[in-house]
Amino acid sequence: MTPRMKNLLLLHVIVLIFGFTGILGKLITIDAEPLVFWRCTIATVALALFVGLNGKIRRYPWKTSLRFMGIGLIAGAHWVTFFAAIKVSNVSVALATLASTALFVSFFEPLVTRRKLDYREILLGVFVIIGLVFIFSFETQYKLGILLALISSFLAGVFSTFNSIEIRRHDALNITFYEMLAAAVGLFIYLAATGDVNAELVTISREDWMWLIVLGTIATAFAFAVSVEVMKVLTPFTVALTINLEPVYSILLALLIFGEEERMTPGFYVGALIILTALFADAYIKRRSNRKAEAAMTKQP
Repeated sequence: MTPRMKNLLLLHVIVLIFGFTGILGKLITIDAEPLVFWRCTIATVALALFVGLNGKIRRYPWKTSLRFMGIGLIAGAHWVTFFAAIKVSNVSVALATLASTALFVSFFEPLVTRRKLDYREILLGVFVIIGLVFIFSFETQYKLGILLALISSFLAGVFSTFNSIEIRRHDALNITFYEMLAAAVGLFIYLAATGDVNAELVTISREDWMWLIVLGTIATAFAFAVSVEVMKVLTPFTVALTINLEPVYSILLALLIFGEEERMTPGFYVGALIILTALFADAYIKRRSNRKAEAAMTKQP
């Protein structure tokens, strides 16, 4: 097996693990806020061990560290709304709606980077909206879950855009370590200010602890570290296209594990298919554009 095939297979395993995150969110019975607190805390410890053992922990200037921590707080809010969406609806609704993250990125990223808005991204947005309308129309009992998932998608678009800028200048694992730490601290302060920290963070069943450890180590720290490694061999297009399979894997896993509870109306699947088709088409069109641009550059004297 070639290195490319090995890394491609590994990437699909990682995307499958990412897809399992939604399943874990449903299996863990505690509320979204303490769930995300423990996810980030466990991931912080795991990343500290991983980065520390490799001698790669870095100290950054305060302004840089504060930027990382600000992004981490946004990421924490994204996860809270995502898991809350799963708990008030189901995995399929949350993941299908979360696929609209690309829509928010397509509008938010040009504002931050000050580039012109691409008409193809506007077209992508139109198709995503059509898909969301289908889901809203046929799954009216899950309106709150869809709304929370849309908020989560927006927050994912914001922190993904900022992360894409920071990763060009700094080490990805160190960035993630700071972000996880900030999210954990932020959620601890929130829980201390709004409720009984003992009840929220300590009174957890043995089964929930088991799933939380899996979520924090395998589905967060390990999956992220490996996804960074495969990017050294695979092209950004291959990575982006494969990651678009996450909602598909998650919805299929949810159907297998939870059965009838995750079975939706035909209209839902039509809406989800429209959104996913738009994402794959967008990735393919951008790949062709990049190839043409590279070809044009090589022809220049």
